[in-house]
Amino acid sequence: MTVTDTAHAVDPERGTLAKAADENFPVAPFFLPRAWRTDLMAVYGFARLVDDIGDGDLAPGGADARLLGVPDDRADDRLLMLDAFEADLRRVFDGSDGPPRHPLLRRLAPTVRRRALTPEPFLGLIAANRQDQLVARYETYDDLLAYCELSANPVGRLVLAVTGTSTPERIRRSDEICTALQIVEHLQDVAEDLGRDRIYLPAEDMKRFHVEETDLAAPTANASVRALIAYEAARARDLLNEGAPLVGSVHGRLRLLLAGFVAGGRAALNAIAAADHDVLPGPPKSGKVHLLREAGVVLRGEG
Repeated sequence: MTVTDTAHAVDPERGTLAKAADENFPVAPFFLPRAWRTDLMAVYGFARLVDDIGDGDLAPGGADARLLGVPDDRADDRLLMLDAFEADLRRVFDGSDGPPRHPLLRRLAPTVRRRALTPEPFLGLIAANRQDQLVARYETYDDLLAYCELSANPVGRLVLAVTGTSTPERIRRSDEICTALQIVEHLQDVAEDLGRDRIYLPAEDMKRFHVEETDLAAPTANASVRALIAYEAARARDLLNEGAPLVGSVHGRLRLLLAGFVAGGRAALNAIAAADHDVLPGPPKSGKVHLLREAGVVLRGEG
């Protein structure tokens, strides 16, 4: 165990929040008001931990399991851990069973009260990770969209709720952006996901492009895989374009944040295209200059 792992095992709250620096998108950038940053980090802590539980990426040492009341010998049972985490989330909202046990949920509680947040987005994120334990393949694009409704869209809805800017139209646009970003992440992580025995490319599309699962395990993508990735990338870009008017519907610093999300998605898609849609050697990455250029385009409403 490294020194960092030891620190994370001793302080799971700090270890989880520290992962914000490694995310594809800024979680709570410096230019936001401090109150927003505090509440967005609280939401991030929840979302990061539930994903770590679902992916089996918790810090070694079992501290998270013990905090949630899960016996050491069951700490690797992801469904049990998700159930315990959901029970602790319920304590945030009703308190009938005492205060939350996990420090990240204790951090979340004042944010929930301050912003009048509802349980539904948080429960959606838990449901998505529960689904990951039970569903490893998606037959249709609609099936994948239904998964994104649980795994991605709640995040955007929480950002709007924390910043007090929720409207039905903004939620619809936010859902399109978040679903697009989730699909982009799936395209970047095809090889990594396959290592977890998960495939987020719809089976019907794989058949259409004559792609077999063994093709996804190759070191580099063949022509059929590249064509499939290009097809799914075009769908993601269309969703991003549909959601982009959300940026122009808000003002000030929130506009910068949302422009960063759209620009990040577009920059990632451009990087995938620049790699000739070969995502199998690893996620194609875009540079900061490219990202800033895309952000400028979004802020000017040119694309």
